[in-house]
Amino acid sequence: MEKITLTGAQETMLATLYGRAVDSGRPLSVLHDDEAKRAVDRIDYDFAKTGMNLTSAVGVAIRARVLDDWTREFLARTPSCTVLHLACGLDTRAHRVERPDTVRWVDVDMPDVVALRHKLLPEPGGDYRLVASSVTEDAWLADVPADRPVVAVFEGLSMYLTQAEGHALVRRITERFSSGELLFDVYGSWGVKLQRLVPAVRNAGATLHWGVDDPAEIEAVHPGLTTVDAWRSVDLPHVEALPRAGRLQMKVVSAIPKLRDVGKLLRMRW
Repeated sequence: MEKITLTGAQETMLATLYGRAVDSGRPLSVLHDDEAKRAVDRIDYDFAKTGMNLTSAVGVAIRARVLDDWTREFLARTPSCTVLHLACGLDTRAHRVERPDTVRWVDVDMPDVVALRHKLLPEPGGDYRLVASSVTEDAWLADVPADRPVVAVFEGLSMYLTQAEGHALVRRITERFSSGELLFDVYGSWGVKLQRLVPAVRNAGATLHWGVDDPAEIEAVHPGLTTVDAWRSVDLPHVEALPRAGRLQMKVVSAIPKLRDVGKLLRMRW
């Protein structure tokens, strides 16, 4: 068993890992993330600390499924490309998303997380690199060739950055590569204000900083950056996979303007 010593924002990745594992054990699994289940079984950690219930677990799986599907669509259109999976944590996207040999896949996270990935997850096949670095540093990106279009996927990252860090990250990627897409989730300003109501954030002692209410804020970071999709969390597909209580909860949240904008998934292109 692998003892976990992560704290703060890094500890919250255990909540999403656990959510995907819970979903994988259901007959109506959204994600079928069997690697997540195997990883959870090897971790010595009190997953009750995540506050993850069945509704929130399936919600995590739905969010990951949409980002996976958007990634697949990009790879189908642009089979010779680079995938940047930022703050990858213990996410198994590199295992879940099928890709041709012409795809270069780069997972990036902090050194202690990378060390944990080596212990818990098998090496994905194909042209794959695992980079130990903060995504806010410059050096790792300079080492990635800019010879192909890029799709940058970052899940559960933006809200832990400051606005300045978030803008700088978007700017570095869009300026280095001539074309591509950004696939990521954001909290709205009300989501940041209500962060203490999120058990995984509260129990890990993490802090959310950056709330995005209008994608135009991010479009302004780089000329030609446009929003292709902006889906509220309450409007995502696969809602039928939620337990009955979760479906009712979504209906209630959808009817309250400030709450229905708490979270979004964005697909942006330049």
